[in-house]
Amino acid sequence: MKQHFTSALSQGFGRFASKKHTPKVQNIINNSYVRMMGLDMSEFRSPRSYESLNELFTRHFVKMRSFSTDSNEVISPCDSLITEWGTIEDTRALQIKGMSYDVNAFLGEHISEGSKEAIRDGSYVNFYLSPRDYHRYHVPLDMQVVKAVHIPGKLYPVNIPTLKNKVDLFIENERVVIECLSTQGKRFFLVLVGALNVGQMEVAFEPKIQTNTTLTPSIYEYDNLHLAKGDDFGCFNMGSTIIMLCEKGMCDWNVVTGENVRFGQTIATIV
Repeated sequence: MKQHFTSALSQGFGRFASKKHTPKVQNIINNSYVRMMGLDMSEFRSPRSYESLNELFTRHFVKMRSFSTDSNEVISPCDSLITEWGTIEDTRALQIKGMSYDVNAFLGEHISEGSKEAIRDGSYVNFYLSPRDYHRYHVPLDMQVVKAVHIPGKLYPVNIPTLKNKVDLFIENERVVIECLSTQGKRFFLVLVGALNVGQMEVAFEPKIQTNTTLTPSIYEYDNLHLAKGDDFGCFNMGSTIIMLCEKGMCDWNVVTGENVRFGQTIATIV
């Protein structure tokens, strides 16, 4: 597979975003981005304190948000818009209303048939992070990571207009598939989907994953990797999407399509 033009464009923007300009120029760039995108910086440092645009994209909280410590409650992994959620119909889920895709193809060939079967007729939630959102993602519930698979691909935008017009967008785009088990033994997946501009996804527990740099898939398996609810496990270097796919009967969801959610907000109960 040859590098797609969306990947080349994203690499170019990534170089600009990572460049550290003089403090005066960087301050103009950062403040312009904050005003243009309408960023709420009340939980973060001053825009002038970030030495590159990418540092601003991947900013950390000054003080960690609070969230429920109840082991049966699932929290939103990020600040985002719920573009779709619902039941996986056999192996089909919605990219957006009226546009479905096959979750088995989405998870890829390196996820076992047994693991794919576990989420048949299960549930899904699509979290879209816009360029103005906080770009880090967190663990939604206490979990064990079983496998991580990096699947190279294209980097089409994942905004609403593109979701409505590009068939199998999620399957074509680069992604990192993370296979997990809840403390109750329920299987679920967190899938980080790349997007245009920068196109890099960081996975803190597996630094070997370097997105938008290779055309070859990579697979990582773990025997005893446990992450706690709320842990910061990486970031998008620009807005993108996280998709959560859960075993049938795992969650009683408390979200609606079109809802804006915040990291730490309780969005489901494990049943």
